[in-house]
Amino acid sequence: MRAGIVILPEHRWWIAEAKWRAAEEYGFHHAWTYDHLGWRSLVDGPWFGAVPTLTAAALVTSRIRLGTFVASPNFRHPVPFARELMTLDDVSDGRFTLGVGAGGEGYDTAVMGGKAPLPRDRTARFGEFVELLDQLLVKDRTSWHGEFFTAEEARSAPGCVQRPRMPFVVAANGPKAMKVAAQFGQGWVTTGPPADDHDAWWRGVARLSEQFTETLLTTGRVSRINRYLNLDSAPVYSLSSVECFTDAVGRAAELGFTDVVAHWPRHDGIYAGSESVVEEIAADVLPVLGR
Repeated sequence: MRAGIVILPEHRWWIAEAKWRAAEEYGFHHAWTYDHLGWRSLVDGPWFGAVPTLTAAALVTSRIRLGTFVASPNFRHPVPFARELMTLDDVSDGRFTLGVGAGGEGYDTAVMGGKAPLPRDRTARFGEFVELLDQLLVKDRTSWHGEFFTAEEARSAPGCVQRPRMPFVVAANGPKAMKVAAQFGQGWVTTGPPADDHDAWWRGVARLSEQFTETLLTTGRVSRINRYLNLDSAPVYSLSSVECFTDAVGRAAELGFTDVVAHWPRHDGIYAGSESVVEEIAADVLPVLGR
């Protein structure tokens, strides 16, 4: 089992830098940030871009893996985004992981002035987005004429540090997105189902894990794929206490997850908690994970 931490891109760098350094020093296996233009209840507050944030984080760390949690086609085109991803992979010396998802309704769509796509179109766009990113990051030149995206002789030199490209961790809760994860992902991440009851959420996570296993069998995927669980989609914040985090890690392990992801505590609102809990987990829990 590996544990990761999400650091929301809401702080000026003189504050954020210390958190990214600490994530590595504490022994987290990976650290992530949201790739949104604004997010839910925090949309009116401070917010910074994911790619510059991760670039800065790469320069003040040396071991921890870094990633987007998660990027989507809501406001990104694969051609320029592939260049940014390749640069992150280079600056981090091969420590970058692309977390990618279909995106939903909300500020990221509304702020661009467009209409939110229908669910079936969102899923189709997502599949095309991931497939084109895969080609752009692997092939020397890519031309693509799809339903949602176009590329004309897009170059990719010098290519990724990680070969053939950085790993994709694909977010998927539904069957069609799971097929995308099975085809292109080196990892699958789930938020679990919407639920107000804690135990009901975990039962839903178990069902999704079983469904993903069936998807792998159906699609003939035989190579190993890591399984990530966003612990803080549960009704209970995972870092509310050491005991809560330990319980969540144990439940995730029993369901076959290889990685869990929590969120750095905030002073108030969503993910409100104490950084002292992170320090205790770093001292007592993280050293024994993966043994």
